[in-house]
Amino acid sequence: MVPGVSTPGVPATSKPTVMGTVRDSASVSTATSQSATSMTTDSTDAQLDKSVTALESGNKAASTQALQSGIAGLEASASKTSFKDKIMAQVGKLKAILPLIAGGGIGAGGLRSAIGLAKMASNAGKLEGIMSAGSLLGKAGSITSGLSGISGGLSALGGGAQSSGQSLITTALGSVGKLDQGGLAAKAAEPVVKTQVGSVLNFVKGAL
Repeated sequence: MVPGVSTPGVPATSKPTVMGTVRDSASVSTATSQSATSMTTDSTDAQLDKSVTALESGNKAASTQALQSGIAGLEASASKTSFKDKIMAQVGKLKAILPLIAGGGIGAGGLRSAIGLAKMASNAGKLEGIMSAGSLLGKAGSITSGLSGISGGLSALGGGAQSSGQSLITTALGSVGKLDQGGLAAKAAEPVVKTQVGSVLNFVKGAL
């Protein structure tokens, strides 16, 4: 049979429809968007950390550039969470620090503390999004990442607040791993994790 020519009793060769292609593209676009959203906080944290390490090595220009990128990431994520005011308050403080880096008005220690508080707010927003998105099964990695991001900023609080916050996070981390075990163990752990992470989020709101 000649391609593209109908033969009686034999259907012509069909071609892929545009509609199917559009649907496939839309599905890929949605999946990509969801993946990008989940990665936003992690990439923002990386830029903020880079700002500190660059300043420690004396590279003020790189530190400033990384902090600017981190601030942009914080601003982009703020609108998606009830922690928006907390995040933007920390953004304001980081913007005030920007000119101090070039002028030598702030050291790596001071920058680390300011960034720690910003990461607490942004990771709390990330966790809030995960908690409200439905089932937590299979999401141990993302939840652990968010809790670790909050934990990293606790030293900026100091004293009893740091100790209290770390205790809540340690308790939550002890249960999170069960979410990836599957079966009844994972299902039983889900409401426990929601409660424990909820306590961490309430702590962050009060601390900031």
